[in-house]
Amino acid sequence: MKKYVILLIALMAFAATTSAQSSMTDDQVMQFVVKEHNAGTSQAQIVTKLMQRGVNITQIRRVRDKYERQIQNKGMGVVADQAVEKANSRMRTANGEKKKAAQAKSQTSTLIQQENNLRTEIEDDEQTAEFQRELSAILPTDTIALYRQLMAERKTKKVFGRDIFNNKKLTFEPNMNIATPSDYRLGPGDAVIIDIYGASQKSYQYTVSPDGDVTIEGFGPVQVSGLTVAQANARLRQTLGSRYQSSKVRLTVGQTKTIMVNVMGEVRMPGTYTLSAFSTVFNALYMAGGPNDIGTLRDIKIFRANRLIAHVDVYDYILNGKASNIHLTDNDVIVVGPYDCLVNITGKVKRPMYYEMKKSESVGTLLKYAGSFTGDAYTRSVRLIRKTGREYSVYNVGEFDMNSFHIADGDSITVDSILNRYENMVEVKGAVFRPGKYQVGGEITSVRSLLEHAEGVTEQAFTAHAVMHRMRADRSLEVIPVDIDGIMEGRVADIALQKNDILFVPTRQELMQEQTLTLHGEVHYPGIYRYAANMTIEDLILQAGGLNDQASTVKVDVARRIRDPKATQTDSIIARTYSLALRDGFVIDGQAGFHLMPYDEIYVRRSPGYATPQNVTIEGEVMFAGTYTLSHKNERLSDVLRKAGGVTDLAYINGARLMRRTTESERIKMQAVTRLLAGQGANSDSINVALLQLSDTYPVGIELAEALANPGSDADLVLREGDQIIIPQYNGTVKISGDVMFPNTVAYEKGRRYSYYIDQAGGFGQRAKKSRTIIIYMNGTVGRVAHNAKVRPGCEIVVPSKPKRNASAVGQWLGIGTSVASLATMIASLANLLK
Repeated sequence: MKKYVILLIALMAFAATTSAQSSMTDDQVMQFVVKEHNAGTSQAQIVTKLMQRGVNITQIRRVRDKYERQIQNKGMGVVADQAVEKANSRMRTANGEKKKAAQAKSQTSTLIQQENNLRTEIEDDEQTAEFQRELSAILPTDTIALYRQLMAERKTKKVFGRDIFNNKKLTFEPNMNIATPSDYRLGPGDAVIIDIYGASQKSYQYTVSPDGDVTIEGFGPVQVSGLTVAQANARLRQTLGSRYQSSKVRLTVGQTKTIMVNVMGEVRMPGTYTLSAFSTVFNALYMAGGPNDIGTLRDIKIFRANRLIAHVDVYDYILNGKASNIHLTDNDVIVVGPYDCLVNITGKVKRPMYYEMKKSESVGTLLKYAGSFTGDAYTRSVRLIRKTGREYSVYNVGEFDMNSFHIADGDSITVDSILNRYENMVEVKGAVFRPGKYQVGGEITSVRSLLEHAEGVTEQAFTAHAVMHRMRADRSLEVIPVDIDGIMEGRVADIALQKNDILFVPTRQELMQEQTLTLHGEVHYPGIYRYAANMTIEDLILQAGGLNDQASTVKVDVARRIRDPKATQTDSIIARTYSLALRDGFVIDGQAGFHLMPYDEIYVRRSPGYATPQNVTIEGEVMFAGTYTLSHKNERLSDVLRKAGGVTDLAYINGARLMRRTTESERIKMQAVTRLLAGQGANSDSINVALLQLSDTYPVGIELAEALANPGSDADLVLREGDQIIIPQYNGTVKISGDVMFPNTVAYEKGRRYSYYIDQAGGFGQRAKKSRTIIIYMNGTVGRVAHNAKVRPGCEIVVPSKPKRNASAVGQWLGIGTSVASLATMIASLANLLK
């Protein structure tokens, strides 16, 4: 709501130049401004629209005053409600200004002054543009500008205690419902309650008039202004005593008056504030926004009747909890001067920031204000940098001088951290039961005592040669060999420890390369195993889960590397191989008592007599279709047909076909061919790569009739795992496809040539490649018509097409021909001219 009041104030300057009759009420004017502003209408457009509706300066002022009263809770309805409530209650309420109302009041005063300045400037279009620029500065509609302004304010120095008066949760509001202080003096505006009890029972409520008296019914005015409550009671008893001799008279204070306090000097909003009579200095400073960037917190002065009556130190309240007990009175003046010393402390203190200090205070006082040192602070001395007026000076203030070294304005104190090193530490690492850092001195002074506190070395420790790193005076390292066995047995002198010594006890495994064995072949878990002394082949095979069904026990090979550390020349022999045989887990053939050595590689071979069953499938017109297991490796088509009981009467043997599963080796070979052909480019004369892509199966052309007639011949193919034999029924049709006029399927007629079937499909197409016509038979074989291939039942005649002509190439040739003709004409013309 406040921003709309600000907008109205700015509009007043422009409306002062208009005198048209307004057709809008005050509420309509405010509703119009709110509506247009929320709709994004610019200030210039709002001005124009109000002018067109006849809004003048008087009406805008009236609207502004009305909504200011509502913002500050001073409307007529609010005042009336509060009056009724106060009449029925003796409780006091805080009747001074609120901080937001005070800020609004200050801003309104500033804007009214801006209005007066603008009123004389806005006369034409250029003045209107200037008005709009001023209005944009007044109205806070630019969020980015406000954010930048806020960030600029935050870049100021953060001084301890300076933001206490901007804390919304700390308002310093006085407690109004306490016993009236004994030194409280009545004044105009105080509500007094006169109770008469005893023989007479009466109660009166009055408000001290501006003249300082209360008018009592039947007695007239009684002067009470400037009297304390006790003095006012004595005067009332004296005045009313003649009538109420048998009763008692008592005066109490109800709602207190308000006082006017002036806050001056280096505060954010200096001015005159209306406060409750119980208000203190902190409440007045809170209303004024607290000291500004150069205002002091340490010496705030209070003047009463032109006399200095008190000094207030805000740090006493923040750090020691000592609140000022000085109650303000009407027309008191609070003066906030500039700060005396501003000092920055950084580093290892609990609250590093800027602090306002007095020149009589020391570094020790500053450390107390900063919460003292942190746990990792270097406390022997602090570093202080001072500006001497000509250059910088640095001082190292020791721990015994901190309370006597006084602070100056602009000083900067830095507290360093402790060094990252130990003054009494030794460390033991490696094969001990309790490795870690230990205190040197006392019980630990030598290697022997250090190992005893580490509870000795482990079983894997290599104690013949340990290593101790020691730091020299120049911070370089040296290595000291340590014979732990000799020291512990007393054969070698013990070694005295120094601070920062590090003792390392190695393990035996760390001194040698990890030794392994590698097992290959027909065991359940082949792989790499850890070597152990005296291990046999049987032990290793047991660790690998034993032999599997495919393993051969008559041939186990062991390959052993040759090691000769004393060799002086190379040798062509790089390994030695041992062949062994197993029976019942023992080596029965080979070297007796054969033990494995580190890095041996053992191969358990596959038995040549082991073979996994291989199955083939036969489908279609056979007596017993299904899956059959090959009895031997070279089993043929005729053998499987015999197992299946032969073919039925409906079988068409010439159409039998074989589907074979693609093996991994075939797939790899075709992928290599595909990559080779793809690398030749699209314009090369090569096989279509798409036709080479293999699926999981592929057809094999067979002549089953010949295979059955001549078992064991070349036509009687040898089968393999996954083969599928399909024996179809007789199919008396012929299919014609490809580049023909009408692809068709017609009945087979014995003795007819392929041209007869082409005619049945309407003849060849326009781009038919007749010489390349092929016939695909039911058994998977393919024949070319140019090589006298015969048409058989169930076959398919395929007519390929010629490639399409490249229209652009024809155009290029025509262009070349036209150019050549033009060139010939030109040459002929030149020849005629030369004649």
